[in-house]
Order: sequence, then C-alpha cells, then structure tokens
Amino acid sequence: MYERYITAASTYAHSIDHLFLLIAALVGFWLILAEVVLFALVIKYREKEGRPTRHITGEEKELHRWITIPHVLVILCDIVIVVPAILVWYNIKQAQPPAEQTVRVYAQQWAWSFQEPGPDGKLDTEDDIRTVGELHVTVNATYHFELMSRDVVHSFAIPSFRLKQDALPGRTITGWFRPNRVGTYDIQCTQMCGLGHALMAGRVIVETQQDHAAWLIRNANPSLASLPAAPAPVPENTTMAEARR
Repeated sequence: MYERYITAASTYAHSIDHLFLLIAALVGFWLILAEVVLFALVIKYREKEGRPTRHITGEEKELHRWITIPHVLVILCDIVIVVPAILVWYNIKQAQPPAEQTVRVYAQQWAWSFQEPGPDGKLDTEDDIRTVGELHVTVNATYHFELMSRDVVHSFAIPSFRLKQDALPGRTITGWFRPNRVGTYDIQCTQMCGLGHALMAGRVIVETQQDHAAWLIRNANPSLASLPAAPAPVPENTTMAEARR
C-alpha cells in the first residue's frame, strides 16, 4: 500500500509499514466511531422547549457502561497493537542477524562520512574506503553499521529502508539493514543539529554484486579509476557471430 508513496527497499520495511497500517486502522476506527456518537448525542439531546435539563454526575449506574465497555475495548485494541509492535521491535532492534559486511557511519555538522571495507572484506585495514555523503552497499546482503557522532546528537535515517537511529557523542550504536532493491536512496538527519541541519543529506547506493565489486576495486585502487570497464565475459557456447552482435 505504501509503495505508491515511498519505496520499500529493505527486508524489514514491510513489517514497519504493516504495523503503521494496523495502528492507523484501529485508531481511525475509534476516531470515526467517537465522532459519530458525539454528534448523535449532541443532536438527540440538544435543547428543546419544554424539556428540562438533566444534571448528570457520572455516578449513575445506567451510565457506567458508557465508560466501562469502551474502556475494555480500547485496552483490547492496545494489546492488538502492542504485541506486533514488540515483535517488530525485537526483530529489528534486538535480534540482529549475522553480518555479511560491516560499515562505519560518522555523523558530524553537517555531513555523513562512511568507512567501508575494501576488496578484502575487512574493516580497519589498509584498503578501507572512506567516503563523504555516499554509502555503497550490495543488494541482498546483510549489513551491520557502527554509528558514531563527532559533535552533537544526530539521527541517521534512510526512509526507504524504514531505518532511523540516533547518533550520540561518545557512543557507538550498532544496527543492521538488508537492502533488497537496487537503486539510490536518500539519507537524512532527522534530529535538529544546528544551522546546517537541512543541508545534512546523503545517499545510499544499492548495487548488484558485480557492480559493487567493480566499485570496490576502483576506489580501493584510485589508479584504476580511469581505466575502461572490462568487457562482459562471453559464454562458452556462444558463436563468434553472436558475440560480435
């Protein structure tokens, strides 16, 4: 449903969307019902000539059901919301799946910096790749991130991933995501962090495994960046004429 308005590009995006839809449906139902009852009572018991006004204290037994029954129903709806909310929270924030790659994210006024492992796949080695404002990841790979702030409180948000995590000075906060759609998606800071807050944008580029491997090689070895890309391999059973086409 939300795909019409915002792309879902991570494995847990739909879980969060479904939770929001559940909350909106239940809250919307009670909002409409409460307004209908309110206006119905206002119209039915409006002032009329010859009808005396009745003083109601709220202690009348016949009126208790107007409090008790809605109260019980609202508690039941709260349980319907809380149970899936806890499950979603646990699956995203607590039960982190094993990482295939780990990246480091630095927040500062007013830019995002990233440290990614190079072709060796290990962080904090000589071939690490450091970028500003741009994070490159592989589609269908599970990433852990280590989030740090170099100055004030920031909030690392990728709306298309349904990811949002505060960055606090002096702390390293871990999280994870698994992108499942190739494309380029916005990175935002959603915590007011100073005059340049609105300019603190970045992007995450989700690539195929082949494209990401080529990007790693070019950026881990800057001297290769100017070389033309290697031609695609020709299958063994392809004839020369087909290869030329």
